[in-house]
Amino acid sequence: MQEDDLIQQIEALQKQDRKNKREIQQLRGTLELERQVATAKANQQTTRTSEQRDREKYMKLLLENCPDSILLLDKTNRLIYCTEFFLKNFQTINTDLIYGHTFQEVFNLIVDSQWVEAIYLKLKEVVNSNTPIKFEDTRIAEDGTPLKYIIQINPMVNSEGENEGAMMLFHDITEIERAREEAVIARDEAERASAAKGAFLANMSHEMRTPMNAIIGMTAIAKKSQELDKKNYCLKKIEDASNHLLGVINDILDMSKIEANKLELSFDSFNFEKMLQKVVNVINFKVDEKHQEFAVHIDDKIPKTLISDDQRLAQVIANLLSNAVKFTPERGSVILNACLEKQEGKIFTVRISVTDTGIGISEEQQKKLFSSFQQADGSTSRKFGGTGLGLAISKRIVEMMGGRIWIDSEEGKGSTFSFIIETEKGTDELHSLLAEGVNFHNLRILVVDDTPDICEYFKDLVSHHHIACDTAPGGEEACSLIEKNGFYDIYFVDWKMPGMDGVALSRWIREHESAGASVPPKSVVIMISAADWNSIEKEAKDVGVNKFLPKPLFQSNIMDCIVECLGKESIIAAERADQDLSAEDHFEDYHMLLAEDVEINREIVITLLEPTGLKIDCAENGSKALEMFRSDPDKYQLIFMDVQMPEMDGYEATSKIRAFEAERFEGLEFASQTPQKKLTPVPIIAMTANVFREDVERCLASGMNDHVGKPLDINEVLDKLRSYLRK
Repeated sequence: MQEDDLIQQIEALQKQDRKNKREIQQLRGTLELERQVATAKANQQTTRTSEQRDREKYMKLLLENCPDSILLLDKTNRLIYCTEFFLKNFQTINTDLIYGHTFQEVFNLIVDSQWVEAIYLKLKEVVNSNTPIKFEDTRIAEDGTPLKYIIQINPMVNSEGENEGAMMLFHDITEIERAREEAVIARDEAERASAAKGAFLANMSHEMRTPMNAIIGMTAIAKKSQELDKKNYCLKKIEDASNHLLGVINDILDMSKIEANKLELSFDSFNFEKMLQKVVNVINFKVDEKHQEFAVHIDDKIPKTLISDDQRLAQVIANLLSNAVKFTPERGSVILNACLEKQEGKIFTVRISVTDTGIGISEEQQKKLFSSFQQADGSTSRKFGGTGLGLAISKRIVEMMGGRIWIDSEEGKGSTFSFIIETEKGTDELHSLLAEGVNFHNLRILVVDDTPDICEYFKDLVSHHHIACDTAPGGEEACSLIEKNGFYDIYFVDWKMPGMDGVALSRWIREHESAGASVPPKSVVIMISAADWNSIEKEAKDVGVNKFLPKPLFQSNIMDCIVECLGKESIIAAERADQDLSAEDHFEDYHMLLAEDVEINREIVITLLEPTGLKIDCAENGSKALEMFRSDPDKYQLIFMDVQMPEMDGYEATSKIRAFEAERFEGLEFASQTPQKKLTPVPIIAMTANVFREDVERCLASGMNDHVGKPLDINEVLDKLRSYLRK
């Protein structure tokens, strides 16, 4: 009943008898109830409208901030709504251009039509079946980048079950997939690295135990043997095994420094050719053992002195040469080539390459060759040995020198390892290899070698000095040239050649020179060979050979030899440090204090320096060394100080010696001292296995003057003695 009807009934009853009072009250109650119901309905409708507005607001907020591309299509597949992320991700900025257009019309404007057709077929499937669908697909962006999506299409159905359109959601999973792929790659790399390190550790065990076994075994044999030759043989094997073991340890230490980012370079001026000679001298005996051809070519344009870390550079070259010799079969060839790549201002780019005729390396193996703990394959370490660290270390050193390293190789045909470094010209450049006043006028040289490269190298070199030079590929051809042109002033003769070798040719030259001659021949015969001179000296001298020149040949050695043959002195002869014990290596008038806690190390130093006549007192720790020095400070002209010792280490002992000297010198008049008794601090040289840069710096900071590493190199020790005792 309506409210107005109730009011009219109530007014009519009020005009009648009071007996209708109860009915009037009932009607008024009904009226009030109707009013309350109407008010409640109105309030409920208002609340529903407000909630609907809030829901719409929140839904819009959700859609606008959803990181997915969302579309709403009506039943005719026309676009009625899209999110901001759709506009952004599909590079569409104006909704007016796309609203009201069909799905195909919109997407054909912004993506590949083939991809649009595939998605449209899925959309039709959803609309026809009223069933949602979810799938993955990839589209190609304009820049060619593949973009991967999870696509979800849902039908929009009203309360009567009728289709009103569809909602499409594009969830970009490109970065997720990329991260997943990177995680898989990282996992695979970690697994490979773990496997490589496991194989490396197993190989290290072999590489370290093998020389240790040789050292222990040969020591036992030498102790039992009474034959001097047998003992010498054992000692040679022990020396070889020790050097191999030291190389393994050095590789491990270098790799640990690289991984800890502690590897540092020390740049200084050095003679480039002299550095190469030292490397070659170390490698030569391995070449000789395998009867390989070994040549060195150095570009004349490279400055004689460079600024770089010569020790690290030598380490890289030695590693490449050692590998080349190792992986090249007997009677193969190895060539070291150094050339000037370019010069820009003060910067010289030098390229150094090592070419061999070895086993070669496949393209697949080349990809991992410069990685840590890797060789070409597992069988390589088993067959040839080695740590698998050398090339990784070399790569890091070269990169620190501003260069790069690479390989050109074909399996079964050999390899060429090359690297470039950036450097500057060093100081004290030699202006000429030859002393002033050397006259090569009318000098005639004959070079006899079955290797064409060596003959060409000679001709190119001596032609710069206007020296007449003929070459012959063998002994028979040399004899023909001599018979045709007459005798030469200097002969450079290879020792081993097919047919008539160097010994036979030298004998022929001397026999024909002396035939009918009343005076001894003035020509000089120089034997060139990679073999050890001691093994061929007697045979060579018996046939009239005057000198020996080792292969591979260096420019300075050749020109020095020619000048010497002419009775002149070479400028660079004075540069060469003769490490054999000479008159200047005798120190009978000097006293040294040796602080070393290991007895065998003390014995080694004493034995090695015994020929020098140097007087040596020993202290088994730093405390004892300090006590001995304090008791007679004028007695010692030099101290060799171990660093790690019990009771008092070398750092503390050195600091206390310096403090004692400072206290002792204080207040003394320098002028009152005789020249022989000048109170100057005693030189202290660290003698330790701690060879990292920070260890050396700590030694110097404690007051030491210098540093030698263990195991001791006798030549380095002699250099220190000359440096500090001959001042």
